[in-house]
Amino acid sequence: MKQGAPASAPMVPVERLEVLAYQIPVDGPGGRESDGTLTWDATTCIVVLATGGGQTGIGYTYGDIAVAHLIDSKLAGTAAGSDALLPSATWHSMFAHLRNAGQPGVGAMAVSAVDIALWDLRARLLGRPLYLTLPAFHDQVPVYGSGGFTNYPVDLLVTQLAGWVEQGIPRVKMKTSRYPDEDPARLTAVRKAVGDEPLLFTDANGACTRKEALAWAWRFREEFGVTWLEEPVSSEDVTGLSLLRAAGPPGLDISAGEYGFVLADFARLLDADAVDCLQADVTRCGGITGLLQVAGLAAARQIDLSAHCAPAVSAHAFCAVQRLRHLEYFHDHVRTESMLFAGTLDPVAGALRPDPAAPGLGLELKTVDAAGYQLHHSSRSAS
Repeated sequence: MKQGAPASAPMVPVERLEVLAYQIPVDGPGGRESDGTLTWDATTCIVVLATGGGQTGIGYTYGDIAVAHLIDSKLAGTAAGSDALLPSATWHSMFAHLRNAGQPGVGAMAVSAVDIALWDLRARLLGRPLYLTLPAFHDQVPVYGSGGFTNYPVDLLVTQLAGWVEQGIPRVKMKTSRYPDEDPARLTAVRKAVGDEPLLFTDANGACTRKEALAWAWRFREEFGVTWLEEPVSSEDVTGLSLLRAAGPPGLDISAGEYGFVLADFARLLDADAVDCLQADVTRCGGITGLLQVAGLAAARQIDLSAHCAPAVSAHAFCAVQRLRHLEYFHDHVRTESMLFAGTLDPVAGALRPDPAAPGLGLELKTVDAAGYQLHHSSRSAS
């Protein structure tokens, strides 16, 4: 080393990467839940454990078991042996290894789970909560209660949404547009149950045509006071989203972005003036490293960013989003994370606040409790 040159920081190698998959049945009527375009009976969570320096970081994503297999085949060898203090460098290498396998979709979700685990490990090695190792703008993240599935009977629908309001959450969202003729009665019942003050959001999950969505946008706003319309048309239809943003009623925000996987997906929505509020899912968009890039893109366009689901990690990650709007406190993910992890957060006064005394994400895997739901387990050690 040249005289006067700074000493290099010591490397902390990732000694082992474990990949697990768990499938949790939903608790909806008849063991099913549905939205405008999909019906499902279980939630699959892919968990990554990254161990090094006497600590273990936790990361995860929600997706098919294929995500676990892709981590095993393409990413584990890159992450194992990498520097636990440099997660973004490993992120870059992982995406490079997916060039021919496919970076968006399953590829980005696989990278996300590993990246989150590496950031969590780094924070634990530093002895700090994850959000305080990021360029944090906030120490809490406002939430909105989300569920209200289209197969819920009205009594269950109003009980769920009113329950969130009773907990102090001033924003609630329900699914619409699978059975459009039933939506007015459902919205009427919800508005009566929660009262006039809480914000009411709707999510069509891309079920409508452009003209259908435009008609419903005006009706949602004028009759029920809805202030948020999510994916009224498919997120692939950026022209349709842009039309709705321009021609929809004042006071109704058009939102999309939960299916953004790589940075170009978010740039496309912003370039088309397609959203009033952009969404991003930290477990899909390349993890924390990817989210920080999306946050910068949103800030440059003067557009707010809302967190899609995965509350246990989003509560930390979105503290680093300058133009933070809120976080989707999604029923399925809240339930799944409480079953799989100790240390999850509960909303207080309508927000999730990370524990400033808990290193990393503050989570621990409930290995024994989760064992009955396990589909997959693999392990890769550094060579």
